[in-house]
Order: sequence, then C-alpha cells, then structure tokens
Amino acid sequence: MLDLKFIRENPDIVKKTVQLKRVPLSVDDLLAADQALMDLKKKNQALNEEKNANAKKMKGASAEERETIIKRGREIGQEIDALKESTDAAEKRLQDFMYLVPMVPSPEAPIGPDDTGNVEVKTWGEKPKFGFKPKDHVEILNDRGWAEFERIAAVAGSRSYSLKGDLVLLENTLLRYGLEKLKKKGFTLISVPAMAREHAFVGTGHFPTGRDQVYHLQEDDIYLAGTAEVALNALHAGEILNEDQLPILYGGVSPCFRREAGSAGRDVRGLIRVHQFNKVEQYILGKNDAAESARLHKLLLETSEEILQDFELHYRVVEVCTGDMGAGKFRMFDIESWVPSENLYRETHSCSSLHDWQARRTNLRYRDKEGTVKFVHTLNNTAVATPRILVPFLEQHQQASGKIRLPKCLHNWMGGAAEL
Repeated sequence: MLDLKFIRENPDIVKKTVQLKRVPLSVDDLLAADQALMDLKKKNQALNEEKNANAKKMKGASAEERETIIKRGREIGQEIDALKESTDAAEKRLQDFMYLVPMVPSPEAPIGPDDTGNVEVKTWGEKPKFGFKPKDHVEILNDRGWAEFERIAAVAGSRSYSLKGDLVLLENTLLRYGLEKLKKKGFTLISVPAMAREHAFVGTGHFPTGRDQVYHLQEDDIYLAGTAEVALNALHAGEILNEDQLPILYGGVSPCFRREAGSAGRDVRGLIRVHQFNKVEQYILGKNDAAESARLHKLLLETSEEILQDFELHYRVVEVCTGDMGAGKFRMFDIESWVPSENLYRETHSCSSLHDWQARRTNLRYRDKEGTVKFVHTLNNTAVATPRILVPFLEQHQQASGKIRLPKCLHNWMGGAAEL
C-alpha cells in the first residue's frame, strides 16, 4: 500500500504508476471512496457532538424538557447506529482499493509492458560447449534413474516429481550450501511453516489478486505458501522495533507450494513449474532509507550471484521492467540461468526491493533515534530453490560419459566426489 495522504496529494503520479504496472485500479474510484468515507465520518462526528450537547441539556431541565431531550437522544443514537453500518462498508470499500495500489517504481526501473521490456545488465561465465549431443534434464534424470515422474504422477497428480539416489543428496546439498552462504554473511537462519493464515498473504501482496495461485485448505481456513517470505513478512507484524535492531537479515528455509494456475501446456516438462519445491529465501527488514535499501538490495543480488558462481553456472542478470515487476516492487532484478537444451535463460532468482509497501500492509514499524515511528523497508531474493536450479545445473555440467561434473565447492559436501 501507499500512504493515503500521498495518494490524495499526488493522484497523477499514482495514475501513471497504475498504467505502468497494468494494475486493474481506478484511482478516481479510490478517491471517491475516500471522500465518501470522510463524509460519513464527519457526519458521525457531528452526531456525536450533538449527542454530547443534547446530554448536557439535562442539567437544570424541566420534566417536560427532559422528555424532549431523552427522545432526541434516542433518535441520535439510532442515527449513529445506522451510520455505523454504512461507515463499515465504506471503510472496507476503501481498504479493498488500497490493497490494489501499486508501489511507485524507481526512476531507474526500465519502462515496458511485460517481460519483453526487461533489460539485460550483466552476464557471468560462458555458455557450455559440448563435443557431443547434450541431453535435456529429463533425459539425464531418466538415464541415471534419478527421478520418478509417471509413477509419482499417479500418486500425487501432474507436475509432481520424485528424486532418487544421489540426486536426493545433491538437492539437499545445494540447499545446505545456500544456508551456509547466508550464515557466513550474517543472516539469521530460520525454518518456517509452509502454512500461513490469510492476513500473511495480504501482507506480502500475494492477496487479494493472487488467490488462484495458492492452495487453500478450506476445513482449516489456512493456505500453503509459495515462499518463506510470506511467514517472515508477518513474523513481526504489528511490532515497533528499535532502529538499532535493523537491518534484520533472515535466511528462511521452507517447503513451498504453488498451483501454477494458467500454465498448463507450457513450460511444465520435468522439473519445471512443479507444484511443490524447496527454497532458501533471503529476506530483510531495513530502515526507511532509500540509500540503505539500495545497499541491501545490492547485497541480496550479490549473494545469489556468488552462489551461482560457486556452482559454476552461466547466468545473466536482467532488470525487470515496470510492466513485469509486480504491484509492490520498487526495483527488481531477476537472475536467469542458462538451459542448453532450450537455448534460453530461465529465471532461478528474483531479487526485489519493496520499500514500505509491504510494511504498511503488515504494520511493520520501528522507532528511529529521534523517537519517530516509521515503516520499515522490506527486501527479498532467492538464495537456492530446488528443483528449479537442478535444470541448468544438470544440463550445464553434463559430460560425454553421461556423468555430471560437480563444481569444486561441492566436492567435500558430496563425499569428495568430483562427478556423479
């Protein structure tokens, strides 16, 4: 959300942001709802003032006057009760609009309608060259007996997977490596549940617009999260932290679930766009300071790049444009790793700075050194997500022998083996 005062004073800026981010919101309707609520509150205030003034008339009033005063007092009470229902409805209407208001993007963010407007800013490493016909990751998994697809689909449905043998060890090693990297950089490691209540999804901005992507356990009225960010953003909800506690750096690990609604028939082969996965997520609560947020955003991006470089994977960094970054983002970078079989890059990391957009939804605040209470800034980025990272890992490191070369950083983790 944005500050309502800012919206009132800068409607043109907000309208432009709505247009750039392709958000289904009428700013004029929002402002009309705001005005309607203010009018109702003024009317309620006037009635309460009249109620108090009317009650004061009782002192020294005659019996006949008292009867008139009591009657008017009842009438005012009835009007206030009737007004409350209208006021509650008006507050909900305005709140519904406010949840749709996008964050004004950084002036440095590229302007574009969708992912075609994203801008490549960096590449690292070189595309692997093979002296043989390379296989895609599904062929590799099947040839090595490292996965079950058809059998597990009969158990758990489409877009399920089951890893076997050494690949189970490799998957967990990659996740553990990510955790160790974050620990060395001062992150507090934390495991969080995959389940969260509705307010946590509203707080991150996944709700109200992204409900179709989330599994809902109706009997318990709880949802399965697609990232540890959901729980971590709600962890300090409603608290007022001290400035000297910031920044708080969390390395969250959790199982994750996404319905991937609307993706049927595309990009769903093998380990791509599966419904359940594991992820180590970087999440930061920082001071309400643009320069500090930029520094922390750089830290998150560099950390993920270090992990990919340690894994010896060719990748590129793209800055995400306004039409592709999502409503809450101030600035966003994606890291895309090279997938040889498809001759394209696939997103493996998503690095976002949201300033105070999430904090206003979750009421995440801190008291600065002058005693002023401010909303924190939130940032997040993937550290390692599996099995997503296994797709470029297996394909880039495949050998003519059919084995998979392991980067040097993993040799000790995998019992001294240089290949699988």
